[in-house]
Amino acid sequence: MMALDRKRIVAYIEVTLAVLAWGGSFVATKIALQEVSPAAVVWLRFGIGVLILGATALLRRQAALPAQKDLGYLALLGFIGITFHQWLQATGLKTAEATTTAWIVATTPVFMALLGWMVLKEKLTVWQAVGIGMAAFGVILVVTNGDLGAVPHGQIGTWGDFLILLSALNWAVFSALSRKGLKIYPATQMIFYVMGFGWLFTSVWFFAGAGLAQISQLSRAGWLAIGFLGVFCSGLAYIFWYDALQNMPVAQAGAFVYIEPFVTVLVAAVILEEPLLWSSLIGGGLILAGVVLVQRARS
Repeated sequence: MMALDRKRIVAYIEVTLAVLAWGGSFVATKIALQEVSPAAVVWLRFGIGVLILGATALLRRQAALPAQKDLGYLALLGFIGITFHQWLQATGLKTAEATTTAWIVATTPVFMALLGWMVLKEKLTVWQAVGIGMAAFGVILVVTNGDLGAVPHGQIGTWGDFLILLSALNWAVFSALSRKGLKIYPATQMIFYVMGFGWLFTSVWFFAGAGLAQISQLSRAGWLAIGFLGVFCSGLAYIFWYDALQNMPVAQAGAFVYIEPFVTVLVAAVILEEPLLWSSLIGGGLILAGVVLVQRARS
């Protein structure tokens, strides 16, 4: 019993650290984007992440090559979940605020429910529909800063906000496609494969632009942001998250994700001096409430 309790405590610590890191990732990305291109941020971040995950896979003796028949599948996941997803978020964060981004990304479970309804013909309950409506209204409040009068004129957020919203849909697709692989490979091993392919595709994007020439533009603050993204957000956070899932129920781990946007709001207010708007807090609350209704109905 003592050993079980100790494992459970370690799992809670790990999942908390993962969520804290991901909550700070949008702020760190905005800091790095002030000095280099989105391609450079993503390439450096996931280059570090691949090294950490690769070292972890070696230490855990999970570094075997994937089956040849799975290479195309893993490459597709790498493109969708790393290259395309991070292009959407890094490019979106050029104009979207970190706080707005965190609230929009929190809608991912809503998109997963919609995909299940439209693609898999899953039943959509009344409470799910209510939750989807609440989350949608919450997003509108967040991106318009509470100015609902701008909606009829089509003035709903920035182009970056739209890209972030698209990234939430993209992550829902990636999550659905990943289920097959997680039944075949250990989580750390699969993430290493996916991140490795994604980093290779990102390399094409990176070297097609300014490439290594822009790395010298990074200041100490820029390198700290890149290091945080690579070591903690793309490396350790994934390891902590999936290790924790081995010792605690998925539903309990999922509840910690609700903390993530609040972490972003606080960190963005302190470091980026983004204002704490009532519309952001109320809209964010509606988004999380809608997500809870959707997930409970699905379970």
